Parts: sequence; structure tokens; C-alpha cells
Amino acid sequence: MTQNTAQINMTQNISPKTSRNITLSGIALWACLLAVWGAAIAVVPADANQGEVYRIIYLHVPSAIAAFSASFFLALAGALALWTRDEKFLTWQRALAEAGLLMTVLALVTGSIWGKPTWGTWWTWDARLTTTFLLAILLASYLMLHSALPSGRQRIAVCSGLGILIFADVPIIYKSVTWWRTLHQPPTIIRSGGSTMAPEMLAVLIAGIVTMVLMTLWLAWLRADSLELGRELESQTGAALT
Repeated sequence: MTQNTAQINMTQNISPKTSRNITLSGIALWACLLAVWGAAIAVVPADANQGEVYRIIYLHVPSAIAAFSASFFLALAGALALWTRDEKFLTWQRALAEAGLLMTVLALVTGSIWGKPTWGTWWTWDARLTTTFLLAILLASYLMLHSALPSGRQRIAVCSGLGILIFADVPIIYKSVTWWRTLHQPPTIIRSGGSTMAPEMLAVLIAGIVTMVLMTLWLAWLRADSLELGRELESQTGAALT
């Protein structure tokens, strides 16, 4: 079998239904995301204290929670990989780590943009900022480790263990504003006595959070599908050349 034949066989294995589902899901999610951002800009009022800059919360908070969600599913995929020893879950781990890193960086960047007019500085080693920055470092380290190790049981064990460990940083990030003195405000959505946000602001924010979490999972799905196709192509090509 030649390399071209292997590529043809690989192409035949691609499910048109899966590709169509990914595409349609992406279109729907982008439409929802644009609708949320449109509402954040044109519908909800500006904050009484912070003014227009407050609107960045509709990107900052959803990005942060999406990063936390990606870390949770990364840990879940790690646990499943340790249990089954299936490379498929390792592929999902890499995809989730990449999507999680993207959302973590987006949360850090939007937080800095918000912090400049609010705190007077782009960056400070605030407890929440520091622990979120640590999450970005851990996710980047996971990706480097995944690339450095050869495929096999050792990579499954090491990467899955690190993936589970990464999620341990998420509750620390969330509780950092109550455990230590920070510049960040205390929780305003999930708190005793109910949210302190106006109902219309809260509705748009929750819609943004749900949409961004789903968008992150969609990006991971898209990336995992691409990685799996590449892995199968590499496997078939290697078999054809032997």
C-alpha cells in the first residue's frame, strides 16, 4: 500500500455527519456569542460605579469560568485515561488543555484591561491573578510534557496525573478572594443572600458564561477530531511504509 492510498483510506474514514455536526454547532455557538456581546454592549446599562469599562465583565468572567470548565473536563479525561489506558482520552486531554489555556490567557488579558482603569495598574501579584497565572503555566506545561513524551503507557500515566493535578488549582482560584486579602471584589453571583447584580446584567452574564463554556468544549471537540484524524493517518501511513 502506498502513502497516497493510505491517505485515501483515511479520507474515506472521515464521517461527513461528524464534520457537519461540528460545523453546525460552531455556527450556532458563534451566533449565540455575538448575540450575547451585542446585548452586553447595547442592551444592559453601564455600571453605576465603574461606567462603560465594566462591560468587559461579559467577556472576562465567561472566559475564566470556561477555563475552569476545561480544567474540570481535562481532569475527567485524565481519570478515564488512567482507568482505560485508551489513547483517545489522551487526545481529548490535549485538546482540552489547549482550549483551557486559550481561555485562561483571555481571562488574564481582559482582567488586565479591566484592572488598569479600575486599580490603576495592568498587573499586580494579587492572589487571584497569581493563581490564575499559575493555571496558565500548568496548562502550558501539560502541553509541553505531552509533546515531549513518546506515545504509550508512560505518557498516559504522567499526562493524566498532571491533568488531574491541574484541576486542584481551580477551587483555590475561586476561594482566593475569601482566603486572602485581594484587589478583586468578593463573589457577586453565587453568594449568601443572592446576587448583587441587576437582573438584566445577571441574565446576560449567565448567557455569556453558558455560551463560552459550550464554545470551549466545541473548540476542544474540533481540535480532538483533528488530532484523532492526524493520529490515524500517521498510523496508516506508517503501516503502509513498512
